[in-house]
Amino acid sequence: MNELSSESSPYLLQHAENPIFWKSWNKQTLQSALDEHKLIVVSIGYSTCHWCHVMEHESFETEEVAQLMNSHFISIKIDREERPDLDAFYMKAVQLMTKQGGWPLNVVCLPNGSPIWGGTYFPKENWLEALTQLHHLFKSDEAKMNEFASQLHEGITFLSGIPQAKTVENTSDTEDLIDKWKKSFDWEFGGYSRAPKFMMPNNLSFLQKYGYLHEDESLLSYVDLTLTKMAWGGLFDTVLGGFSRYSVDHQWHIPHFEKMLYDNAQLLSLYADAYKRTSDELYKNCIEKTIRFIEATWENGEGGFYSALDADSLTNDNRLIEGAYYSWTKEALQALIDNDFPLFEQLFNINPFGYWEDGLYVLIQSESLEIIAAKNKLSLSQLKDKKQQWEEILLEERNKRPAPRLDDKTLTAWNALLIVGYLDAYSALDQVEYLEKAQKIHHFISTKMWSEESGLYHTYKNGKATISGFLDDYAMYIHALISLFENTLDETYIKQAKQLTDYCLDVFFNDAHQFFNFSQHNDHSIITNAIEIEDNVIPSSNSYMAMNLIKLGILYENAHYNKLAENMVNTIKTQIDYASAYSNWLIADLYRSNPSELAITGTDALVQTQAIKRHFISKTAIFGATTASTLAFFDHRFDSEQTMFYFCQMQSCQKPETDALFLQNKIL
Repeated sequence: MNELSSESSPYLLQHAENPIFWKSWNKQTLQSALDEHKLIVVSIGYSTCHWCHVMEHESFETEEVAQLMNSHFISIKIDREERPDLDAFYMKAVQLMTKQGGWPLNVVCLPNGSPIWGGTYFPKENWLEALTQLHHLFKSDEAKMNEFASQLHEGITFLSGIPQAKTVENTSDTEDLIDKWKKSFDWEFGGYSRAPKFMMPNNLSFLQKYGYLHEDESLLSYVDLTLTKMAWGGLFDTVLGGFSRYSVDHQWHIPHFEKMLYDNAQLLSLYADAYKRTSDELYKNCIEKTIRFIEATWENGEGGFYSALDADSLTNDNRLIEGAYYSWTKEALQALIDNDFPLFEQLFNINPFGYWEDGLYVLIQSESLEIIAAKNKLSLSQLKDKKQQWEEILLEERNKRPAPRLDDKTLTAWNALLIVGYLDAYSALDQVEYLEKAQKIHHFISTKMWSEESGLYHTYKNGKATISGFLDDYAMYIHALISLFENTLDETYIKQAKQLTDYCLDVFFNDAHQFFNFSQHNDHSIITNAIEIEDNVIPSSNSYMAMNLIKLGILYENAHYNKLAENMVNTIKTQIDYASAYSNWLIADLYRSNPSELAITGTDALVQTQAIKRHFISKTAIFGATTASTLAFFDHRFDSEQTMFYFCQMQSCQKPETDALFLQNKIL
């Protein structure tokens, strides 16, 4: 075994028995590259990455590749989920060199770690040829390599920073940005008009919120189309629950079967808002099933949750195949469903539309249960009962198969997203157990992934927390703490949120750019400290910090927080071209650009707050207090005799009210 055998990352452990002398990223490894004056191979991936597995099998498990890499290179394996900072740096390098990126991410570097060449997946012969040429070039013309590395590093450093706000405001307002955005919509199946098709939960969250607040029916129709087609598609596991990472086709039919905690956590929030808006039973079903999947698959036994499930699983003949766990032959389905198969076949498209490959089907629904029930002269409740029975039969049968491989590390940022997902599900469905689960995750993070000396840790496994927290860990956990306060009115949470925000201002804030660095100032293991601003499948840590500062600025009447948040959002708004890359910033802008606040105080404040949150999709900062509060927001607003409502908009407050009915005609 190589040095990775002592690591805890599931991805690194997958490579522990490779014949390559893999090392982890640390001071000793980097020093050995300098001492031996060797090029470095940095190979980055994650445990559920299908093409990472393919390249491992084709190249990293072979003696021929091992001999070349062991003789002439220092080889480093990195789990991108453990070290998102290093992944971001080397990804920018590859994108500059090749105009594309992805995983596996393979980069060759000078002995000091500066990248000089890279790409993603390489077939074995291409990999051998490239490494051989790079080794010879390093020996014959090292100066040329050094010059290129220096130029590339300048480009990476530029991309890792944030430009200053333009002196002239962007002339495109939010409505203009959305009009441009709509041109990329798929109006037949939802999502974007391309394949592969990613769900992008935060994009949909903004579009839903904006459409609701501005009564834009076309936007809401698009969101409902997307959410429905996603839930009907093979992307959603109708048997147990949970969404795969993306679909390889435009119909949401055949997923890339890996499942990630960060997707499913955000989708709970998205579908919760959709259920509040429509009371659609499909959305409720997605929430409940997704939670069932998360709890059945990822609970770590200590209050936190694991990270991911692999796309690949073993077949009966012991081959590792993508989607083997989830797909079915028609013959197997006929035998399991028996007399009901003609109806099952109609519902789940066991036909050319639902066909995948090699005689296999992935279940996909293309019509509503109401339509199918009517076609077959059944009541809706009868069809629902049958569907549930079929899914239980399939689940029992599927549980006999080898399960996909589990990534059993627990990440602070992703668990913080799940806290919010649980709380939003609690708000929509009024299921107190969802609140209790959110509180248990908070307890886990605060007891197992936090220390007074070191702050938050990034990852946890086998009873040990490691790697100092990055900005996303802090930003998303602060976001979760604020949400816990909003749903419980327990000020312990908001005080902890403020404490961590002040810590972020001390150790992450970049005074020159007035944004937050991704890594702490004292982290010397990185090459360039990036400023993350673009919202991707996971929103950027800086957009979360802007939202955190907005809400904490209101609660504490803190002008410094307010000014920082305003500067951050305004700076980003001058630079937005494609709104899809800044959707979380646009959510923050909804709160900031036309601000409104609602304070609810009195012994009945919690009940009233929960009732309002259950029925409104809001951009209003809604905070409550059941007892006299130390927070500045509630000064002179508490009446022990009755529940009071204080509504303010654009820094102008209306007269206090004693009944929530006055909110009925307001857009919150």
